[in-house]
Amino acid sequence: MKKINLIGLEMDCYTETLENGLEVFMVPYDNKKNYFISFATRFGSDVLEFTDENNNTYIPPKGIAHFLEHKMFEQASGEDPFTFFSKSGTESNASTSYDNTGYICYGTKEFGTNLRFLLHFVMSPYFTDQNVEKEKGIIAEEIKMYDDMKEFALEMKIRECIYKDHSRRYDIAGTVPEIEKITKEDLYNCYNNFYTPNNMFVLIVGNFKKEEALNIIKEEIGYKKPKTLPKIKKQEEQPKVNEKEGIIKSNIEIPKLAFALKIPTKNLKLKDLELDLYLSMLTTILFGSSSAFRDRVRQEKLLSGMYTEWEQTADYRVFYLMASTVNPDELLKEIEKELTNIKISEKTMNRIKKVWISSEIRMIDSIDATVNNLYDDIIKYKKIIPNKIDRIKTMDIQTLKDLIKEIDFKNTSVVKMLKDNN
Repeated sequence: MKKINLIGLEMDCYTETLENGLEVFMVPYDNKKNYFISFATRFGSDVLEFTDENNNTYIPPKGIAHFLEHKMFEQASGEDPFTFFSKSGTESNASTSYDNTGYICYGTKEFGTNLRFLLHFVMSPYFTDQNVEKEKGIIAEEIKMYDDMKEFALEMKIRECIYKDHSRRYDIAGTVPEIEKITKEDLYNCYNNFYTPNNMFVLIVGNFKKEEALNIIKEEIGYKKPKTLPKIKKQEEQPKVNEKEGIIKSNIEIPKLAFALKIPTKNLKLKDLELDLYLSMLTTILFGSSSAFRDRVRQEKLLSGMYTEWEQTADYRVFYLMASTVNPDELLKEIEKELTNIKISEKTMNRIKKVWISSEIRMIDSIDATVNNLYDDIIKYKKIIPNKIDRIKTMDIQTLKDLIKEIDFKNTSVVKMLKDNN
C-alpha cells in the first residue's frame, strides 16, 4: 500500500493497484463518524463507437451508459440495493457523466457490510428482455422531464453550437428513439467491455479502517480477471465552433443567454492541471463573483442570475457562461468587451490564489468536498494530485499572459432564449 501525503492538508491518501488493475484510493479520517464510498468505471456517454479484443466493432445506442447505470440496480436475487442500504440508515445513489459512471453509498454504520454489498451488486449484472423493456419507459419519462426544463434546453443548444461531431453535443441520457433500440445484449456487451477491474477504481473517504477496506475489496474483486480494454474510436472534432449563434423561443418571462468559448488544447504550452488552473484563474478574474464585470452588469441591471463552468475533453477546453438577463444583446456586448480588453493584475491574481488555497484547506472539514476533489483528479488526470496547493502558490502572472496570447477569443458560440409572443 502506497502512502501519498496531500501536501498542506495534513492528510494522507493510501493507494494500491490490485493485480487485476483495479485502483484503490483511501483517505481515512479519525475525527469523523461518517464515510463515503464510490465505485466507478471510466465509461460514460463519450463512447460512441468501440472495437473489442476480438476486433468486433460496435456503435451502441446513445444513452446506453446511463441506461446501464439504471439497470445495475436490478439484481437476480430480487434484492433492491436502495432498500438494503437504507436498513442501516445508509444513503446510496449513482450517476453517469460523459466520461464515467459512479456508484456510491455513504453513512455512519455497517461500513464493511455496505462496502461488500456495493462492490458485489455493481459486479453482478442482471439484464433480461423484460426488465430492459420496463426500464425504457422509466428513462423515456426522465428524458421528457429534462426536455421541459428551460436551462437544459439552453445547455443542449449551446452544445450543438459548440460541437459539430463530438459526443458532448448529445444528452447523456440519449433520446427516446435511441433508448428504444437498446437490448439486453447491448447492455451485456458494454458491461463486459468497460466494467472490468482494470477500467475501474474504488475511492473511500471518512471513518473506516484501511486494512479492513482493502481486504474486503480484494475478497470481492481481487479474483476477477482483467480484460483487454476496447479501443474507443477517437472523436474527430473541428477546432472552430459549429455555429456562431442560435435562438430558442420559449414561454419564459426573463430571457436567458448562453455563451461558450471553445479552446483547442493540442498546441497550448500548458497541459493538464496547470492549464486548468490558469484557465480558471483567467475566468475568475474576468467573470468571478468579485469581478469588475459582475459589478458593472449588476449596476446596469443586466443580470438576474449567472453561473460559469469549464468543460474538459481530451483535445478541448470549453468555457460556459449561462445567465438570465432582461437584455441578452447588451449583456453579450459586455461579455465580448471583457474578452477583447482583458486586464489582469498581480494583486488580483494573488488574492484569488489565497482564496483557492483557503478553499483547499477548508475542504478537509468536509468528506463530501474531499471526495469530489479526489474523484475529479482521478477522472481528469488519472491520479491523485498531492501538491495542488504548492502548484497554486507557484502560479505567476507572466504565464497567464502568455496563455492569453495563445487563445482565440473569437471562437465562441451564443444562444439566446427569448420570450415567445405567439
